[in-house]
Amino acid sequence: MKVRLSLMMFLEFFIWGGWFVTMGSYLGTTLSASGSQIGLAYATQSWGAIIAPFIFGLIADRYFNAERVLAVTHLVGGLLLLAVARSANFSAFYPLLLVYMVLYMPTLALVNAVAFRQLRDPSREFSTIRVWGTVGWIVAGLCISFVFGWDSSASISQGALRNTFVMCGIASLLLGVYSLTLPKTPPVSGPNPQLRDILGLEALRLLANRNFLIFFVSSILICIPLAFYYQNANLFLTELHVPNATGKQTLGQMSEVLFMLLIPVFLNRFGMKTTLLVGMLAWAVRYLLFAFGNAGDLVSLLLIGIALHGVCYDFFFVSGQIYIDSKAGPQIKSAAQGLITLATYGAGMLIGFWAAGKITDAYLAAGGGHDWQAIWQFPAAFAAAVFVLFALAFRNENVRYEKS
Repeated sequence: MKVRLSLMMFLEFFIWGGWFVTMGSYLGTTLSASGSQIGLAYATQSWGAIIAPFIFGLIADRYFNAERVLAVTHLVGGLLLLAVARSANFSAFYPLLLVYMVLYMPTLALVNAVAFRQLRDPSREFSTIRVWGTVGWIVAGLCISFVFGWDSSASISQGALRNTFVMCGIASLLLGVYSLTLPKTPPVSGPNPQLRDILGLEALRLLANRNFLIFFVSSILICIPLAFYYQNANLFLTELHVPNATGKQTLGQMSEVLFMLLIPVFLNRFGMKTTLLVGMLAWAVRYLLFAFGNAGDLVSLLLIGIALHGVCYDFFFVSGQIYIDSKAGPQIKSAAQGLITLATYGAGMLIGFWAAGKITDAYLAAGGGHDWQAIWQFPAAFAAAVFVLFALAFRNENVRYEKS
């Protein structure tokens, strides 16, 4: 059973990682999209995150087996990705991608639901299943760079990154068929959820706590510079002609696994505030490294910046999830996690993708490409400002964290 669930997770994140990382490079070169258009494309993730709770919370988990919904969404999604690959311009590309992400984002919760229902002790066993999702994302990037070479300068100029959507479309169709073989995961019986439950509005009372309010606002704000990385990192590396850029970006996911192990140490020794601040500071540092690195003698700065993804993500977002669990009572833990997801991946990153697009357009270089040193200084300064705000306003808390 664990092997079957691990394969499900592997395919789920292989699909996402296989096109999401390189989409900015694909749009900017093959479809000649502007920075604002690339921002619109990446913002489909935010719209998917906003709409997903309604699909999953009001329909999927009330009337249909989770594995059946997973099968349908990935079968339809696979066809959509194949259609995306055939899009001749951004006007045709964008609506297909938007529909796809509205279907894909609920599957992140669906694969969790299928896994949780089959495991005897999810608190102990789920992490060993979920890590295969990270492996899937890494393998997708390594395939693009080191197996197929689609992200080389010559291949990009010939439109080879279009193949990433074909690869992920095929993987989505495979997962759709494979989902039909997964154990039956029927709807959970109970009262029908209300709209306020889906939106996590019950958790709004936590904002009366000053520390939680500061954390909540800071979480939204730090997602603005986060969007710059997702949207621009691959385009930046390919414009600098960094070899095997997509494969090198998997260093970020590899570091996630390593730094995840250090979270309990930091929380127990330094407290929640310091752990969160380290995560925030890492965002500012990585963007400065990007601003002053290059593909030649300073390529090490770029690689360190990529590897800092584990610190950036784990020390703020994963630690933040632990903090939310510690503040919310048993009745509203799910609502609190839903609210923060809606606020960060929804509102925060939506603003971030819009800002990243506008700033990227503003710094188009005269001879082609972009003035990346100027562009990266914006998210660096913004992340540093959020760091200072949080450092001054948030009171330290010791949150007990026990590895399960």
